[in-house]
Amino acid sequence: MSAIESMYIGGQWRPAASGTTREILDPADATVLAVVSEGGVEDTDAAVEAARRAFDSGTWPNTPTAERAALLRRTADLLQRDREEIALIESRDTGKTLEEGRVDVDDVTAAFRYFADLVTNASGGRVVDAGSPDVHSVVVHEPVGVCALITPWNYPLLQASWKIAPALAAGNTFVVKPSEITPLSTVHLVRLLAEAGLPEGVANLVTGAGDPVGARMSSHPAVDLVSFTGGLASGTKVAAAAAPTVKKVALELGGKNPNVVFADACATEERFDTAVDQALNAAFIHSGQVCSAGGRLILEESVHDRFVTELVRRARRIRLGRGTEPGVECGPLASQQQLDKTEDYVASALAEGAVVRCGGKRPEPSEVRPATGYFYEPTVLDHCRRDMRVVREETFGPILTVETFRTEDEAVALANDTEYGLAGAVFSADTARARRVAARLRHGTVWINDFHPYLPQAEWGGFGTSGVGRELGPSGLDEYRETKHVYENLRPAPVRWFAG
Repeated sequence: MSAIESMYIGGQWRPAASGTTREILDPADATVLAVVSEGGVEDTDAAVEAARRAFDSGTWPNTPTAERAALLRRTADLLQRDREEIALIESRDTGKTLEEGRVDVDDVTAAFRYFADLVTNASGGRVVDAGSPDVHSVVVHEPVGVCALITPWNYPLLQASWKIAPALAAGNTFVVKPSEITPLSTVHLVRLLAEAGLPEGVANLVTGAGDPVGARMSSHPAVDLVSFTGGLASGTKVAAAAAPTVKKVALELGGKNPNVVFADACATEERFDTAVDQALNAAFIHSGQVCSAGGRLILEESVHDRFVTELVRRARRIRLGRGTEPGVECGPLASQQQLDKTEDYVASALAEGAVVRCGGKRPEPSEVRPATGYFYEPTVLDHCRRDMRVVREETFGPILTVETFRTEDEAVALANDTEYGLAGAVFSADTARARRVAARLRHGTVWINDFHPYLPQAEWGGFGTSGVGRELGPSGLDEYRETKHVYENLRPAPVRWFAG
């Protein structure tokens, strides 16, 4: 299989300087899905230099805001034109279902349109009263410069759009490095940007491993901002590499997200069914490979037995298979590494006293589930404690742990007892209590009687080791802008501070 064009530098598709390639595997059967170029330091340097030239020449930062917004809207239209093709690429590359892939394309489209509208309606600056009619003082926003954008393997297209759309809207140039495991939808997105008319050098794409490509992007002296989404260990390396040149850094890292369910959330059959359904969605969408996955179910003790029994009954019925097959609800894990990691977490949980209520193993092969695929059954682990490794660490697999509480204070203490602080949820029929608990949770996003929805207009960020900076919302644009105070003396005169 010949390599596809996957490196875009200075407006040209080109192979890696070394000629090296990488095989991209289909996680449903471990066969080769595509071959891409494997970039290195030389390719990264060329991409950063192209982005630097394009920015310094003013090609994009000096483009009128309305024209930048128009390009984002054209890109959104092209995403919808290619919706089915991109959804299929995303499904086969990541393992998620085809329907999840379609939702991702729609969300990406919404993000491009949102940032187009946001930058169009942005003010020309904030006037600061200097106390004199002879002085004009204004605070304005300007693009940061060259942005290094490093995205994860679980939501490659979505995470790329959350960085690329605001970066372009603000007038920046960029180099994007998708995960070496799932680069294909990002390649397609960059093709659409070129088709939409983005000038040469503004968008640059390097496919390759985090080391050396991501490491070089983070440390390159010509890069002004690094935006990284991924794991905590890699995120700390990015921050350390960026520190010597004092770059702006935005990090969206991991999560170990609590889903707190009070007994009154199960008081009626409809509420009970909703709470169970949302617990399943929280934990098992995309096989749990979601930074905001609700992998910690924290139940009020009085409803534990009934809730877990129904949860397990329904988890056993989740249809597991290749994401492109009709009727499949949950696909494979993204890689052999993730499969091994999931098996290791379950083994450690059992050793520490957890009880497997369902799952806990690889499924039997079937027509829609090849034996060579990276499949693992949705797993519910009961009788879990906060000191267990599976409860403390981000598993990024189809694992749901169950803990219990008796009081509101205990529920809050359990939910906040984590080094992460990305997202969480509260389920309660008591509106006052739900809002009270939500206010006490130290997490960047808290849902009430729901799990996983996000709005482009809202901000996404985290507390603790879940990262720094914000994506989406007005602050998502501000991450890619510098703030400047322009002070203009309309009647300059000598200051006469000194006698001369």
